[in-house]
Amino acid sequence: MHTFLRFWPLLPVIAVLGLAYALGLQNELNWASLTAHEAALRASIAANPATAAASFIGLYAAAVAVSFPGAVVLTVASGLLFGWWLGAILTVTGATTGSVLIFTAARTALAPMLAARAGPFIERFRAGLQRNAFSYILAMRLIPVIPFWLVNLAPALLGVRLAPFALATAIGIIPATTVYASLGAGIGGVLAAGGRPDLTVIFTPGVLLPLLGLAALALLPVGWRAWKGRDAL
Repeated sequence: MHTFLRFWPLLPVIAVLGLAYALGLQNELNWASLTAHEAALRASIAANPATAAASFIGLYAAAVAVSFPGAVVLTVASGLLFGWWLGAILTVTGATTGSVLIFTAARTALAPMLAARAGPFIERFRAGLQRNAFSYILAMRLIPVIPFWLVNLAPALLGVRLAPFALATAIGIIPATTVYASLGAGIGGVLAAGGRPDLTVIFTPGVLLPLLGLAALALLPVGWRAWKGRDAL
C-alpha cells in the first residue's frame, strides 16, 4: 500500500499516455493533419479566441507531461494559427506547465527511491546539480540537441527544487520556441502546396551559435562559484 501511494502521481501520466495511443492520436500530430484541419482550427479560434488559447495551452501541457511525440508540430502550429508572438507565449506557458506536472510527479514518486540507493558519485553529482540548478537547467533548455523529456526527468530524480526548475524552463525555452513559432507564422502557403517546414533551421549557425552562447553564459555562475571555492582553499 505504501508503494502504491508513493507511485500514484505517475498513474495519471500513464493513463493519459495509454489513452492517447489507444485513440491513435500519435497519427494526428503531423503536417498532413495540420493542413487538413487548418481552416476548421482558424474558424474555431476566430469564434472563441480565449477558449482556443486556453485549449491550446492545455493540449500542449498534456503532450509535454506525458512526453508525447510531436510537440514540435504543436509549436509550429501555434505560430501558424495564433501568430508568432502569441503562439510563442502560449507554447511557453503550455510547455512550462507540462514540464512542472511531470517534474512534480517524478520527483514525488521516484526521487526518494533513487536517493535511498544512490552511491557516492550520484550523491556528489546531485549535490552539484542542486546547488547550481537554475544555471544547469537553463543551459540544458537552451541547447536544442538535449531531449526535452530528459531535462524534465533528470532534475526531478536528483531532487532539484521546483522553483529553479520552473523558472529556468520558462526562460530557457523562449528562444527556440520563438524560432519555431516564427517559422509557423510563414508556412501556410508551404503546407497548402504539400510542402513541409524546414525544422533544421534551429541548427543553422545563425540560430544555433547564439543559443550555445547563451547556454555558456548561463553556466558562468557555476564556473565563478567553482573558481571562488578553489581560491578560498
